[in-house]
Amino acid sequence: MHNNIGDIMIIRLGYVSLSKTLNGMTTSSTITYTNFEKESFPVDKLNKIIKNNLDSLKEIIKYNIKNNIHFYRLTSKLIPLATHDKVDFDYIKPFKESFENIGKMINDNKIRIDTHPDQYTVLNSVDNKIVKNTYEILEYHYKILRALNVKKPIIIIHVGSSVFGKEASITRFINNFNKLPEYIKKSIAVENDDKVYNIKDVLKICQKLNIPMVLDYHHYICNNEGEKLEEYIQDIVNTWKNLNPKFHFSSPKSKLKKEFRSHHDYINSDDFINFLNIIKTTDKNADIMLEAKAKDEALFRLIRELKYKINYTFLDETSFIL
Repeated sequence: MHNNIGDIMIIRLGYVSLSKTLNGMTTSSTITYTNFEKESFPVDKLNKIIKNNLDSLKEIIKYNIKNNIHFYRLTSKLIPLATHDKVDFDYIKPFKESFENIGKMINDNKIRIDTHPDQYTVLNSVDNKIVKNTYEILEYHYKILRALNVKKPIIIIHVGSSVFGKEASITRFINNFNKLPEYIKKSIAVENDDKVYNIKDVLKICQKLNIPMVLDYHHYICNNEGEKLEEYIQDIVNTWKNLNPKFHFSSPKSKLKKEFRSHHDYINSDDFINFLNIIKTTDKNADIMLEAKAKDEALFRLIRELKYKINYTFLDETSFIL
């Protein structure tokens, strides 16, 4: 599939949740349930934390706009205790204006926003309580994206558990996916992981369920059966239909086996260039989420190295023609 701007392919880079430049500004301030119970006016305390998180998010979006960062992942911890089974409160209506203002900034500047729920999101767990909690977590993420008026909400999850073997676990994933409300089904994208479900497994699931697949390159390096990415990349991109595909890229913390799966602070630019050469064959605009500990600093350092090493045409601070 070709792009609509001639035959050029545009790559946009993004980062995850916190800006290192805006040191100390967090959208993940929280409160434990134990401390929540001790408060004289617990909901007031909760609302104060939520307001601070949303104010910080507004500043981070402003920073992204000023620096032409068009791709950004929200923290999963924007609203503390949102999915706690003993706390029931409305976290959308009281902050409607804040959500709408931030959403307007996002949409006016065409920033792509997504979410990636944490490790407690296990759709194919054999424990019904965990599955129920997973449904609530997905609902929470969807509500946040809708409150921000994100046009095409995308929630990225892993396949999850491998109890009773891979095939049985994939069947559980598909069965539990099919029980989700339609609007959440349409928001799910599935990512290959670094231990169990490789690109072949996840591609098969995504094609069967007709949902997008997020390729994580680092996970592919950690977990493969010798399959060549070049032979699968077009099919992976095709799962995104008319949307630009999203990829995840990180570099190993070190070459030592025990640290290879962990993320480095920065991105290895030579490995990144090799990855770009693989996705270039798809001829489709793509957004790449950099999962590096140094966040936006890693993004801008990578850009500087790319400018030095390769003659890409840069459209702005974080986008270039491949």
